[in-house]
Amino acid sequence: MRIRILAAAALMIAACAAHAQNYPVKPVRLVVPFAPGGSSEIIARSVAQRLSENTGQQFVVENRPGGAGNIAMQEVARAEPDGYTLMLGHVGTLAMNPAMFAKLPYDPNRDFAPVSLIAIVPNIFVVNASLPVKNLAEFIALAQAQPGSINYGSAGNGSAGHLAFEYLKMVTKVELVHVPYRGTGPMLTDLLGGQTQATSAGTPPLLPHIKSGKLRAFAVGTPQRVSSLPDVPTVAEQGYPGFETSQWYGIIVPAKTPDAIIKKLSAEIAKAVKSPEVLARYHDDGTVAVGSTPSEFAEFIRKEQARWGEVVRKAGVKAE
Repeated sequence: MRIRILAAAALMIAACAAHAQNYPVKPVRLVVPFAPGGSSEIIARSVAQRLSENTGQQFVVENRPGGAGNIAMQEVARAEPDGYTLMLGHVGTLAMNPAMFAKLPYDPNRDFAPVSLIAIVPNIFVVNASLPVKNLAEFIALAQAQPGSINYGSAGNGSAGHLAFEYLKMVTKVELVHVPYRGTGPMLTDLLGGQTQATSAGTPPLLPHIKSGKLRAFAVGTPQRVSSLPDVPTVAEQGYPGFETSQWYGIIVPAKTPDAIIKKLSAEIAKAVKSPEVLARYHDDGTVAVGSTPSEFAEFIRKEQARWGEVVRKAGVKAE
């Protein structure tokens, strides 16, 4: 009996290995849990294009916004664990939401398997160019002189930009008004139109408007300055040592996806993000390409959950 069980297990392992060797044999869905127009879509499409070219199968990006990313996360958690439904994991859905929501429709650690960390995107703090602010000290002075008069927009309640600005509020002790939107695109429309005065988001959607002069960057959230904005100092440089906030993106899959498929997918992602085309695009945006192993990504997620859990608790941010 034991020999038959071992033989069956060996056949199953061999079948999985053969399946992974041929993977993918049909189009693959890459679900993005946010609306079009933000860093998430830019990151997803750049990688999907290279994966499609390298594997000969289409990696199709699908935007599924809503519920701070929770709707899409729940959908993918329930998908068939066969490697043909991928999720763009994000600092918000994997590290922030578990601390902000009393109850989630998914478990970020139990329901998903990490594949690879794709990229780290610096958070930038900007204002509409009409606001008389050139640096963090001037922003704080204006906010203190007119408490509650500065409205900052975000891609949604509980989004990375929301938490980044709440983190800044916490350390600088200023009073600002949060205006949540359904995605980065509509948020930027109102910021550029002057309906809101400030935001924090990843570099890709903000840089064109900074370069055109419509927005002004007054601080960078990462420990180091961004290569595409070398004259903009970090928050830490401007009097708040230890301050750090960035967005990051990686691929996760439903739990129980075969290890052989995860390993192959991880290797293909590393190849894609380190291609000259993707590296050039990321460099222009100030984005850091990674391409990690599954275990490295898992450890990274654990550390980020601990860090952002502390920020959420100290800032008192609750999901509405």
